[in-house]
Amino acid sequence: MLELLFDQYKSYSNEHIILEIIAVLFGIASVILAKKNHIWVYPTGIISTTIFVYLLFHWELFGDMIVNVYYSIMSVYGWYLWSLKKNGTDEFPISKANKEEYVTAILLFGLTIIFVVFVYNYFSKFTSWTAYVDTFTTGLFFVGMWLMAKRKIENWIVWIVANIISVPLYFYKGYTFTSFQYLIFTIIAFLAYKEWKKNLVN
Repeated sequence: MLELLFDQYKSYSNEHIILEIIAVLFGIASVILAKKNHIWVYPTGIISTTIFVYLLFHWELFGDMIVNVYYSIMSVYGWYLWSLKKNGTDEFPISKANKEEYVTAILLFGLTIIFVVFVYNYFSKFTSWTAYVDTFTTGLFFVGMWLMAKRKIENWIVWIVANIISVPLYFYKGYTFTSFQYLIFTIIAFLAYKEWKKNLVN
């Protein structure tokens, strides 16, 4: 069983294995902090995503790399929004997305799909079914991160769907630690949705 899970790591450098584990640990810490609605979700997340950008570039997983570049940028944006206070309370508290934000989310999803298709075509990466799944999950991840930065509870629904897809996808690609990370993300996302629901302002 262990050989099935970790056999692919025989060809990886020790540096890449250690970096993947560190990125996974910080990623898990970040999602736990997000569940608790704690602003430290962002600095811990930035550490994880920047490491993954480096690793994914070397692994030539450009769609996944784009996701993590975007995560890093949106983490700075989210960090800023979550730090804003109005009369001693959060200016952007946990809330539901309105109709305008739903439209923005759909547009963001569509534009992300178009962008990833362009990138994959440019690098001739549409050679496996995983590239098509990557395109779809990248769109979901872009939307999820944007909704989280805005503290919209719907972000957890998007994360749940994207994470469930990513568990077998990363295992198939040969990145077992990352696959385990997404499994843990899925469990935390379910719990976070229930926790955030208790703190809705509308």
